[in-house]
Amino acid sequence: MKKARMMYAASDADADLLYAMRFFVPDPVLWWQEGKATNAVFSILEVDRARKTAKVDRVWTFEEFLPKGVKDRSAEALVSSVVAKRKLKQVEVPRHFPISLARALEAAGAEVKVAKSSFFPQRELKEDEEVAKIHQAQKLAQAGMERAWEVLRASAPAKAPKGKAGTGSGPRILQWEGEDLTSERLRGEIDAAIIKRGGLPAGTIVACADQACDPHERGSGPLFADSAIILDIFPRFQSTGYYGDLTRTVVRGKASPELHKLYNTVKEGKAWVMSQTKANADGKKLHEALTKRFTDAGFPTEQRDGRWVGFFHGTGHSLGLEIHEAPRFSAGKFKAGHIMTIEPGLYFPGLGGVRIEDLVLIEESGVRNLTDLPEFLEL
Repeated sequence: MKKARMMYAASDADADLLYAMRFFVPDPVLWWQEGKATNAVFSILEVDRARKTAKVDRVWTFEEFLPKGVKDRSAEALVSSVVAKRKLKQVEVPRHFPISLARALEAAGAEVKVAKSSFFPQRELKEDEEVAKIHQAQKLAQAGMERAWEVLRASAPAKAPKGKAGTGSGPRILQWEGEDLTSERLRGEIDAAIIKRGGLPAGTIVACADQACDPHERGSGPLFADSAIILDIFPRFQSTGYYGDLTRTVVRGKASPELHKLYNTVKEGKAWVMSQTKANADGKKLHEALTKRFTDAGFPTEQRDGRWVGFFHGTGHSLGLEIHEAPRFSAGKFKAGHIMTIEPGLYFPGLGGVRIEDLVLIEESGVRNLTDLPEFLEL
């Protein structure tokens, strides 16, 4: 029985196909593997470029399977022709494979099997070349963070006007270059720094005060003096597709004693996880122990008035060609070659949110930190 593995996607958006071909394509491409040999069908717009740079053993043109005289030139017709000409009897596809193409494969006489797990489980363990590319992306995140600090240091607080953010002794809005400094303005400065260095910003978070208590809130409106501002930056390097991820929490001005305690608890918790993380360490147990440490420090994870407070997200996650990819931090024991973020956080409306994140490579005896940026609260 002649078997194959098959994908149909645009590698610009599909990490598995990008991993397989190391080649960016904005439109869907048919890729399959027979034995160890890989194949892909490209349009005339892409075929010459693919022959030069795509990591594919054989590059085919669309016309080799659907000549110009063929009226039906759909993706379904293409996969049917591939099955017939390559005499494929069984095709394994990823779980997100288009159902219309799966039915076309079956109609052409091939048995379709859906992969039970990741199409490329080896993506979990990063090779040296991948680690270097992720480190390169992390430097983009650091450049964005340094630009954020530069702007914040150049900002100064002013009394908020009536009707906008309180009156009298209410929160003071930060101003920069003669205008209110907003989440949007600061995010623009961060993203511009990343773009100038060859990166693609993706959902950069600049969240102040209670906005920061929703971990995925991007942030909007004015930034305030003496309040915690979470800066979470996760750019993608354009030429490689690999991500970095970095978070710092800062205050422009003076933090209250309660906010200092919250920050130091997160910082100490992160340092403890870093010291415990290595090959064969159990991520789930580390997460549970960290949650208990926070509770013992006076910051329990619970629901108050219908919303979660405390530490209610994961301790970290893996990344690579996707910002979140397998394995999860709490999925089991780590292996040397895993890349993980370590990003504990605590969130209490009225006080604010704090999250601190580094990106590490897990090794046999510990971690190699791919982040080279200090941690501090006050600017």
